[in-house]
Amino acid sequence: MQRREFTRALTAAGLGSAVALPATFPLNASAQGAGFESGRDYLPLKQTAPVETPAGQIEVVEFFSYYCPHCNAFEPTLEAWSRRLPKDVVLRRVPVAFVGPRPETRQRLFYALEALGKLNQLHAKVFRAVHVDRQRLEDPAGIADWLATQGVDKKQFTDAYNSFSVAAKVGRANQLVSAYQVDGVPALGVAGRYYTDASLTRSMERSLQVVDFLAGEVKKGR
Repeated sequence: MQRREFTRALTAAGLGSAVALPATFPLNASAQGAGFESGRDYLPLKQTAPVETPAGQIEVVEFFSYYCPHCNAFEPTLEAWSRRLPKDVVLRRVPVAFVGPRPETRQRLFYALEALGKLNQLHAKVFRAVHVDRQRLEDPAGIADWLATQGVDKKQFTDAYNSFSVAAKVGRANQLVSAYQVDGVPALGVAGRYYTDASLTRSMERSLQVVDFLAGEVKKGR
């Protein structure tokens, strides 16, 4: 499968510049579905990937890295789109382990914030810390120091960061990345069945339109 490779080229010495994304948001599936083609705009998975949503809900997965400038640029658009989702479509974010130095530290950061109930409050701030304030966030001690400036107790964070539950979530995240065959971010998965990204659709905005369409197709097939 041909996938975008530029995120693999990011290094600690240069994160790259953010790519501007369109400010408009996707229309509903019926308005945008015409013209979307399997193999061109999205890829069906050969084997179904695991999902965490209960029966009756459709899981949309965003694969991302805090070190990825394209993920940083995409985040406001994705967040606005997620607020308009129907109740039976659920967005799940999954950090990947292949962008920047020591990527597992930022995977653990994500899941530790989730465990502490701080993810919604700090998710966008982590992106800003990396891409605007140029915080490296490459080791647990440095991350704990930065989080302390955001009002997070260092010991509570360290305990969560080193916990078995966070390690298990990192393991499941890596398994899901393999199941979807993700090798570039940002990328999107739908219902454990479909994959899309900007290398297929030419923009992440259009990828969201494809996701709307695919979610509608999954609903039809219930």
